[in-house]
Amino acid sequence: MATIEECREALDHLSGNLARADGDVRGATALDRSLTCHITDLDQTFTGRLDAGRIRVDAVVPGPPPAKAEIRLAMTGDDLVALVAGELKFAKAWAGGRIRLEAGFRDLLRLKSLL
Repeated sequence: MATIEECREALDHLSGNLARADGDVRGATALDRSLTCHITDLDQTFTGRLDAGRIRVDAVVPGPPPAKAEIRLAMTGDDLVALVAGELKFAKAWAGGRIRLEAGFRDLLRLKSLL
C-alpha cells in the first residue's frame, strides 16, 4: 500500500508534468479551481488548487474532503502512484470505477483531453 508521502510525491510529480505540458493538455489545465484528492485506502484528503497548470497542495486532512471542491478526485494511493507512473490509464481506471472524478460540466469538458 502506498504511503501518504508517496502520494504527495506523486501529486508533486503530476503537477510538474502538467506544468511542462503543451497543446490541449496545457489548455485543459489552465484552470483556476479548488481541488481535492481523497486517498480512499488511507482515508486522507489532499486539498489545494489547480492553478496556472500546476497542482498546489495546501493541506492533508484526515477523512473525506471537508468541503466540496470544484474538482474532486478519489482513488487508492496505489492507483494514484500507478497513474502518475504511467502504469495505469486514467480512462480505463475511471470507466472501471477505480478512480472517481467529479467536476462541473464545463470543467469536465476542458479536462477530457487529459483522459
